Amino acid sequence: QAQLVESGGGLVQAGDSLRLSCADSRRTFSTYTMAWFRQAPGKEREFVARITWGGSIYYANSVKGRFTISRNNVKSTVYLQMNSLKPEDTAVYYCAATITGTYDFWGQGTQVTVSS
Repeated sequence: QAQLVESGGGLVQAGDSLRLSCADSRRTFSTYTMAWFRQAPGKEREFVARITWGGSIYYANSVKGRFTISRNNVKSTVYLQMNSLKPEDTAVYYCAATITGTYDFWGQGTQVTVSS
């Protein structure tokens, strides 16, 4: 049974916005750092953003100012608001969870495609 389930991906045009969601079925969501990664075709998976259990936030330089990560501990969900999307943002987006620094839990991914 999947523990992290992403949703919200799709096909959009450059400049559009999308909001990704990742629902966590584990009972320990609030104690974990949650993150978003992405993997474009032919490229390695890369870090996008993370939010700690205390609310500290970090972004990759490539998305800073355009993407916003947030979490709702009551709903056990982490979000990624993506604005001003670019074709180079096209990728499969994954959410992941860690408590030790190693991401132990991963979702199945959701496809985001940005057309020019």
